[in-house]
Amino acid sequence: MKVVIIGGGFAGLKLARRLNDHIDIEVTLIDRNNYHQFQPLFYQVATAGLDASNISFPLRKAFQGSKNVAVRLAEVKQINTKDNNILTDIGTFDYDRLIIATGADTNFFGNEELKANAFPMKSTIEALQLRNRVIQNFEDALLVKDKDATELQRMMTIVVVGGGPTGVEVSGALAEMRNNILPKDYPDLDFAKMNIYLVEGSPRTLNAMSDKSAAQSRKYLEDLGVKVVTKTVVKSYDGTNATLSTGEIIGTRILIWAAGIQGNVPAGIDSTLIVRGNRIKVDRTNKVQGTENVYAIGDVAYMETPLYPHGHPQVANVAINQAKNLAVNLIRQVNGNKHYQDDFEYHDKGSMATVGKHKAVVDIPKPRIHFGGWLAWMVWMGLHLVLIVGVKNRLQIFVNWVYKYFTSDQSLRLLFKISFKPTKAEEATRRLL
Repeated sequence: MKVVIIGGGFAGLKLARRLNDHIDIEVTLIDRNNYHQFQPLFYQVATAGLDASNISFPLRKAFQGSKNVAVRLAEVKQINTKDNNILTDIGTFDYDRLIIATGADTNFFGNEELKANAFPMKSTIEALQLRNRVIQNFEDALLVKDKDATELQRMMTIVVVGGGPTGVEVSGALAEMRNNILPKDYPDLDFAKMNIYLVEGSPRTLNAMSDKSAAQSRKYLEDLGVKVVTKTVVKSYDGTNATLSTGEIIGTRILIWAAGIQGNVPAGIDSTLIVRGNRIKVDRTNKVQGTENVYAIGDVAYMETPLYPHGHPQVANVAINQAKNLAVNLIRQVNGNKHYQDDFEYHDKGSMATVGKHKAVVDIPKPRIHFGGWLAWMVWMGLHLVLIVGVKNRLQIFVNWVYKYFTSDQSLRLLFKISFKPTKAEEATRRLL
């Protein structure tokens, strides 16, 4: 059986690993990047807490010595379900089973101005770009501090849009930078005047978690000096001013967008199967409805179940467990047990979010338990260390976290200015492909 997996995120990587060394299954894992990205820690790369290499793992290294898994670096252009192949920028790949694990990207809800000017944080590259922008922003502030008070205040103001885990975590990290690090790096600037806004459209932060977690996370943020604005949305942002639904205008040079995601649906999928959030409708085995051999797993999949009649949450644990279930079903299909296909159901083991040092919240559904503070913070760090791919990455992150714990410092405030120009050899190679 030829299995083609599009996407090396949580779902795609887990599925390929579960199918690894099954001699009756030939796996091709296709991704636009040659590395797996640990998305829950993007915000720490963006705020100079971790290096990009700490949360990235080479896909080829994950399958060194594999007898049946091949990795290909390519951009998928079209899926042809009738011919059982996909077209990429490096050629065509045939399949017996196709698995779409393309994940999700930032959703700007059709606002092109926000898309053009806001900073998303859904990839390692975007996290690095945001880190560079934050650092450069304070370098520029030194040049205007005695010339233009209005422009200086814009540079000393950061707006984060979206009160979910990502928005809460990046707001807390920025506040800790302002309180502990930036005044030492830039003694010429008055960081008492730096404003960090968290703008959320619903009545509370962490809307998907318990009332206790929502209230506690807000208190943590406010204790750190973050201005939390709820029941409000950002209507527009031109790169200079953010206009809120209340009519208030906040002058800022940095607006971080963490307000929504949408599935990355490849071209060639029947548009009638795409539902709200740009997700593909699948049955209980993750098979794309109306197809016989195409599956979708993870953030891009929309599955209705008795426990989740409106689809599963787009979180890593759902993606990982869908991959595990699908791996079992695919192995049965080549072992002569294709009629035994397990339906998927997600059993939520809990959710968590961190705001800063000794400040985190954890909800466990069964038994219903909520706790916060130091213990929740330790649980959050422990779980994320376990989920990181690669022993070296775990050690590097652990060392960085220990260093930061005792020093309240982050040593990765590096400003890279790199411009890539293809060589003649690279241009010639591209023309041959």
